[in-house]
Amino acid sequence: MPENESMNPSTTDTVTPETAGQNGMLRLSVLSALGMIPVENATIVISYTGDPSTPLMTLTTDNSGQTQSITLPAPLRALSLDPETETQPYAEYNILITAEGYEPVVISGSQIFSGELALQPVVMNPSEAPSAPSSEEEKRIIIPVHTLFGDYPPKIPEEEIKPIEDRGEIVLSRVVIPEYIIVHDGVPGDNTATNYWVRYKDYIKTVASCEIYSTWPEAAIYANILAIMSFTLNRVYTEWYRNQNYPFTITSSTAYDQKWVYGHNIFQNIDILVDTIFANYLARPGVRQPIFTAYCDGTRTTCNGLSQWGSKYLAEEGYSAIEILRYYFGNDLYIATADIISGVPSSYPGYALGIGSSGDKVRQLQNQLNRIARNFPAIPILTTDGIYGPRTAESVRIFQKIFGLPATGITDYPTWYEISDIYVGVSRIAEPGR
Repeated sequence: MPENESMNPSTTDTVTPETAGQNGMLRLSVLSALGMIPVENATIVISYTGDPSTPLMTLTTDNSGQTQSITLPAPLRALSLDPETETQPYAEYNILITAEGYEPVVISGSQIFSGELALQPVVMNPSEAPSAPSSEEEKRIIIPVHTLFGDYPPKIPEEEIKPIEDRGEIVLSRVVIPEYIIVHDGVPGDNTATNYWVRYKDYIKTVASCEIYSTWPEAAIYANILAIMSFTLNRVYTEWYRNQNYPFTITSSTAYDQKWVYGHNIFQNIDILVDTIFANYLARPGVRQPIFTAYCDGTRTTCNGLSQWGSKYLAEEGYSAIEILRYYFGNDLYIATADIISGVPSSYPGYALGIGSSGDKVRQLQNQLNRIARNFPAIPILTTDGIYGPRTAESVRIFQKIFGLPATGITDYPTWYEISDIYVGVSRIAEPGR
């Protein structure tokens, strides 16, 4: 069966809100396609995918383009912990987004798990005339069945370490975390498939949300994210597709790469964990390239690599993330950190900034927050004095709330790089093809 036609197993019992056992949560973030500009006062109508004509609730975005978190019925959490279940372990919702001056967007199949907060990003295209009302033609995003529940092609086996011969291949001299990767939304040879420019961290978050369940133990999620990142960085480091004359970094095909879906919602615990470890990858002694970490579900398909369901069981037995990975890849495996992170104005100072901190790093932080505040006015404007006082802490805290980080008011590693990423995003004009 072609990947884009993946369906639920025919024996599936579909869970509706009326038969759901517990609740999950959903929060939306709406931005303009012409840059990182929040869409204020967008109207959002939520309905159950099985009954799209019956609205469940209507929301409005604030001046940061966001909604409050809402509670929605979801299936029993235990279903997502059982590989043998024939009942879909998540609920699916349709979301209609409209705003003055923008074309409507419909998202079909946003996934909600019991006890988890789903973060649904939305990008809206402005109408032809800035002051015109939204057109009747809508942008429709269909989120397919999750890879652990649907029927997708298994991964084609590959070498863990790619041979690099002196044949003129493009190969990086060291591991670099890219700012963007180009995702080909189809199999490599499909010239009709769209190429998407995607922020590296957003790509990893989306793949993790497509490939594993956010309800699993943290050690299993951590191990799987590391495998996803190392897989991706092996593609980046070896320029795997460019050396085959393709103009992209990676595909969305499970047969060739990892599942990625444009517009897919991500989950808060995955979001936070990726922000914390995004510069990491898996390595072996004496090998420069991030290792190609194959993985599969471990029940319907098996492979010479990580079993996704097996990682969940090991985590329940008390294995740490690195112990899980070494169980599948060997004891010489270790977690490495890239020295270079592309696209950021300045690297992390090496320690968290908080009240009492001072100096050039604080001044740089204040300047970046002030620029971000021009797009996100909920963030207070700061005096760029290089002193991390209560107002700077409050500005950081509001930034963290908007962008899904723990709202501590302390600029730690993930907060520093998220501020850097958003600063770069609001400072540049939207680039063609993205």
